[in-house]
Amino acid sequence: MADKIKLIPYGISDFKQIRKENKYLVDKTMYFQKLEDAGNFLFLARPRRFGKSLFLSMLEAYYDVNDKDDFEQWFQGLYVDSHSTVYHNQYLVLHLDFSLVGSDVERLEENFNRYCDQEINKFVEAHVKYFGQDKVEMIKNEHASIPKLNALRSTAELLQLPLYLIVDEYDNFTNNVLNVKGQQAYHDLTHGTGFYRDIFKIFKATFKRIIMLGVSPITLDDLTSGYNIALNITMDERFNQMLGFSEEEVRQMIRYYKDAGAIKQSEEEIIADMKPWYDNYCFAEESFGREPSVFNSDMVCYYLDSLVNKGKRPKEMLDANTGTDYVKLQRLVEIDQSKSKRISTIHKIVEDGYIIGQLVSHFPAERMMEYGNFISLLYYYGMLTIGGVDWDMLKLVIPNNNVRKQYYNYLLQEYQSIDALNLDDLKECFKFAARDGNWRPLIETICKAYHDTTSVRQLVEGERNLQGFMTAYLNLTNYYAVAPEQELNHGYCDFFLLPDIHAWLHASHSYILELKYLKANATDAEARKQWDDAVEQIKCYAQDEKLRSMLHGTTLHLVVVQIKGCDLVKYDEVIP
Repeated sequence: MADKIKLIPYGISDFKQIRKENKYLVDKTMYFQKLEDAGNFLFLARPRRFGKSLFLSMLEAYYDVNDKDDFEQWFQGLYVDSHSTVYHNQYLVLHLDFSLVGSDVERLEENFNRYCDQEINKFVEAHVKYFGQDKVEMIKNEHASIPKLNALRSTAELLQLPLYLIVDEYDNFTNNVLNVKGQQAYHDLTHGTGFYRDIFKIFKATFKRIIMLGVSPITLDDLTSGYNIALNITMDERFNQMLGFSEEEVRQMIRYYKDAGAIKQSEEEIIADMKPWYDNYCFAEESFGREPSVFNSDMVCYYLDSLVNKGKRPKEMLDANTGTDYVKLQRLVEIDQSKSKRISTIHKIVEDGYIIGQLVSHFPAERMMEYGNFISLLYYYGMLTIGGVDWDMLKLVIPNNNVRKQYYNYLLQEYQSIDALNLDDLKECFKFAARDGNWRPLIETICKAYHDTTSVRQLVEGERNLQGFMTAYLNLTNYYAVAPEQELNHGYCDFFLLPDIHAWLHASHSYILELKYLKANATDAEARKQWDDAVEQIKCYAQDEKLRSMLHGTTLHLVVVQIKGCDLVKYDEVIP
């Protein structure tokens, strides 16, 4: 590998560091003009790990007057190098990251004031030649965020200094308050004379331009009583691909490392491997079907970092950091006592892969658990994305396997909390099925766990409960990419245990699983007819023309499983 090959900036959100250390940068500077055209006060929400902090770091370097003489150093070769806007390096930029305030909700105001005090002090010191030393000292002598901001505002007005405010993770610690202390503490913080609300009153009067990024619009709606502080561009099609990577940007990245000799796999092989896990996001209704979907940029860097530095894809396609997404989903579902409908909604999304709904652009925290708002929150958190239009409604889909695993983890924890299954025993059963073709222990173990769990508490009635249960437990394996509702021969099988050719240990056997549910009072005649229909269905699936190419040399087993109530009543292999 050449010494000068650009390093992959996995986990790095400092634009100047990336440029200094010759790391690979996906150019997003073509959006600067679009942001200027959109307005002076902007807000955008995106899920975690989509490059928000890096983008804001880039904006700071572009607009801050202190970086004017270093413009070429930072932006040479990027789009704005030859397409600069009239406002580049024309502002004094204050960059606040509210994730740094801390999560100690008992000392929140104290910690917030301390953080703002430090950041504003650094800001005026960095721009002392514009403020003058006496004004800098005057501002620094204020030791609370609100009087310090007022001093900054009056000084900037007197000296006619244009100020630009960047706020990253604007809703980070308020979300902590909501999750830890509940809605009343959150309400006190963001309503009436709460210190955080008072800060936002001053922001708009102080700064000529403001851009705020976060995960959801809840806090902003509560802070502004009608959303009048900023234009929400979250679902604006002009900015659909501003964060994250397009497929072409991913391909360019792959070509760079292939040309440098850093990777041996083909471009198509890498794209085919990444797409089911990291792609398929769409953030604007008008963009769906008109422009390519968006990759999660952090996950792409995670994958390519392993490929370049280790010569192979990561052992786990999910970055360990995604574990925090599961925690957020759990908190979101369980934030109050009336969670049963939300659990039902999660089950429906997992089993169908989508839900029909409408996205709400803003709503207060006190209404966040209403059905439509809850669906919108899943979109803002990246757990759903736009996957189609259904008349005046949207088809909101699970974007990819990465997110799908988060749902499965949630369901699994629900089931395990009721009646825990020994997961080490289950992994042994997967080994027998994958290595030896002995699938019966796997079915028997999961179905026994289903019986034991359901007899304690019926989370969701009937077939939906069974589908969700099987989905959660069948996904606890690295041997297979488990595909529910896989289309085969113009039909949809319940589960296809598709061999994962990238797994460290390769399966020798693959499975199509047809799962049938009978109500507890079903007659023997109904059971026989259902079984016979299932046998014909699964034989039909096995005739699919593309099936052989998907098996990668494994032996295919056709298995029908019949459950009555919560009991396993029949299971057998069907000979094609």
